[in-house]
Amino acid sequence: MFNRTLLVLPVVLAFAATASADPSMAPEEVLQSLIDKVDSKYLTQSSQNIMMMPDNPAYWVAEEGEELFMEKRGPKNASLEGCDFGKGPGVLEGAYTEMPRYFADTGKVMDLESRLVHCMMTLQGFSKKDAAIKKRHGSGSDMMKLQTYIGSLSNGYAWNPPMDHPMETAMRDAGKELFYRRAGTLDFSCNTCHGDTGKRIRASVLPNINVPEEWTKAISWPAFRVGHDNVRSSQHRVRGCYWQMRQGRIEATSDASIALISYWTDAARGQPAILPDMKR
Repeated sequence: MFNRTLLVLPVVLAFAATASADPSMAPEEVLQSLIDKVDSKYLTQSSQNIMMMPDNPAYWVAEEGEELFMEKRGPKNASLEGCDFGKGPGVLEGAYTEMPRYFADTGKVMDLESRLVHCMMTLQGFSKKDAAIKKRHGSGSDMMKLQTYIGSLSNGYAWNPPMDHPMETAMRDAGKELFYRRAGTLDFSCNTCHGDTGKRIRASVLPNINVPEEWTKAISWPAFRVGHDNVRSSQHRVRGCYWQMRQGRIEATSDASIALISYWTDAARGQPAILPDMKR
């Protein structure tokens, strides 16, 4: 069974890129360490959420995700323990914070969701029409259970997506173009909302991509969204942002969505992930 003590296993990190990471901390402690470093209305805007983080409902979702990860399922009756998320088959600790990344077996840069889909199809034999893959959103979906479990094992690790392969840098650069590209009926870009401090949507203070301590919380998905009463993913957040900008629908796990996630992850490089987080 998933145990929160997994989040506090001491790990010694030996390279500078993760100097600010501390996997021994619980998510609420990671957040508090950021609050102690910067004066940020974004980080402190919801004292209720901060108080509730030790009892985050996402922990239940992660527990169910662990069971699914280990269970032999699908037409091939296999578990996901053979899936390589970048550190070797079945190695999950710190893997999520080093995604998106290039995978030689597919010849593509993949994020967590696209990699999960790939492994569920190739290792377990699911098809895209099966509910296990087709249903992507909501705490009750297999996809969110699995993503929440896998993501939780990168809590406190620093975001450190590799940029060694030309396709990794190309995807990040494409994501940057998308982040700053104004389009749609409102002529908005991602930067319209996230390029400066002090911007709001209604009562919500928005994170500034130029403040790394704010940006790491902004991109720390999976997270339980109190207003939705569900755990949500990075892909769900991308879709939501495009809807709010009144731009065309962006398809989950498309190259465009992965490029954006690649850029925003690179922008948080070196900052500790808060996983699972709790958001408005």
